[in-house]
Amino acid sequence: MNDASIIQMFLNRNEDAIHEVDLKYGKLCLRLANNILMCKEDAEEVLVDTYLKIWNTIPEDRPDNLTAYICKIVKRLSLDRRRYKNAQKRNDEASGSIDELTELLSDQKNPEDDLIIKDLSDSISNFLLKENKTNRQLFIRRYWYYNSIESIAEQFEMNPKTVTTVLFRIRKRLKKYLEKEGYDL
Repeated sequence: MNDASIIQMFLNRNEDAIHEVDLKYGKLCLRLANNILMCKEDAEEVLVDTYLKIWNTIPEDRPDNLTAYICKIVKRLSLDRRRYKNAQKRNDEASGSIDELTELLSDQKNPEDDLIIKDLSDSISNFLLKENKTNRQLFIRRYWYYNSIESIAEQFEMNPKTVTTVLFRIRKRLKKYLEKEGYDL
């Protein structure tokens, strides 16, 4: 079933929409949540919470890209759950990938400000468009899907140290780019 049909089912309040989302996106959502939470049970709970959130928000929201919309919800719910469960513990793999980026952005005064976040998101997207395809894919695998360095290295048939070095260099270029764009880092 295509995304437009699924969205229409949500708009019509047809409960089969949840089933269709689960069939089409369930594995992706579960993998994303598990990459962040590192706990199958928590990931499954986030999946259920995601379906509820989609059910409650789609009548008002009409997403252009259902995959991105769903992944965004999964990421937010997973990060919220991880923060709640690990209030002071910051030693897991997902925290590592988040920490790598937050080092660049930690001085932002109002990270909750939607306008700043939208502008920053656009700037990061523009930066990534200037990177080669492999660098973009490495960056997205690490910082969007929270894949481990080892799984990225395996997928791209690279040495884990090479992946770490490439990501370090991308972050360094990103920092320079964002400073040029006017961000005070």
